[in-house]
Amino acid sequence: MDFAFTHEHEELRQTVRKFMEKESSEATVRKLMETEAGFDRALWGRLASELSLLGLAIPEQYGGAGLGAVELAIVMEEMGRVLFCAPFLSSAVMASNAILLAADDAAKSRLLPALAEGKSIGALAIAEKEGRWNIDGVEMQAKREGSAWKLDGVKNYVIDGAQADIIMVVARADDGIALFQVESKAAGLERSDLPTLDLTRKLAQLTFKGTPAARICSGDVSAALQRAMALAVTALAAEQVGGAQRCLEMSTEYARTRLQFGRPIGSFQAIKHKCADMLVDVEFARSAAYGAAFAAAGGNDDEFFTAAHGAKSFCSETYFRAAADTIQIHGGMGFTWEHPAHLYFKRARASSVMFGDPAVHRQRLAASLGI
Repeated sequence: MDFAFTHEHEELRQTVRKFMEKESSEATVRKLMETEAGFDRALWGRLASELSLLGLAIPEQYGGAGLGAVELAIVMEEMGRVLFCAPFLSSAVMASNAILLAADDAAKSRLLPALAEGKSIGALAIAEKEGRWNIDGVEMQAKREGSAWKLDGVKNYVIDGAQADIIMVVARADDGIALFQVESKAAGLERSDLPTLDLTRKLAQLTFKGTPAARICSGDVSAALQRAMALAVTALAAEQVGGAQRCLEMSTEYARTRLQFGRPIGSFQAIKHKCADMLVDVEFARSAAYGAAFAAAGGNDDEFFTAAHGAKSFCSETYFRAAADTIQIHGGMGFTWEHPAHLYFKRARASSVMFGDPAVHRQRLAASLGI
């Protein structure tokens, strides 16, 4: 497997980093996370018009850039580095890939261009009462009434579910797992925000009561949706790397400039070892995340799923440990809400359990390896 960044990859990274550092300052993040929407729609539109990021993985025939998992990982890492508040993971990664991999051609032609242009925001509803994100655990039943379908039940922890314009719902039909489209204002649909530890990412509970839905696939699409979720896991792992990298930068900068007993605290062994361990962990996590992204591009699903599980497990623990150590290194100041370390700590904790905690992914990794 070719595991090397191209010149185009590095240009993409620099372009996105420059944009993110300018548009996603700490003050902006704190302002947006307190709003009902949780993001700036004008800025969302600029991601499409100026950077073409919203259709990054969408084929050119549907108005996208036609790129793939590696490019998505680069963008997600840069967004994670600044805690960018926007429905990129839910819409540009999860909903777009679910449609691309599982939907029929008519649905792709109808839905993907609007997602790529930023005219619509998508969300993917999978998890239910037990909060499990695996496709096999879906219990919601879709009932056919003539040529129409209706949904009854509850979907939990839907990322940006209350903000989305179109909602992709995974449910069981008479021939297996299927993908349905539900309009945001459909009859019988109730959307409510859930209280979250990480205020920079919105989660919702969606309740369906005889809600009309359009089936946008044919046959059982379990395998396609499993790949879509593996792509989401890989993207989230890359985002975690970006957050951990920023924690490392904050820690080393503070260790160089904070004086105690007339010398930088970075010269003390305890701080020096924390920073060194953090550096090693972040570099290993970056290799794991991009290993999964390149495996996705390689086309071997078994290899990709194994890499994705490993990346999510390792990156989750790395980010949480890095965020916790950042607070410790900053001492009393790091424990205050006014310091950005708290924002990263809460994002790290919330991201570690999203799509399954590290233990869950280690179990899946072991199963895939036959252990």
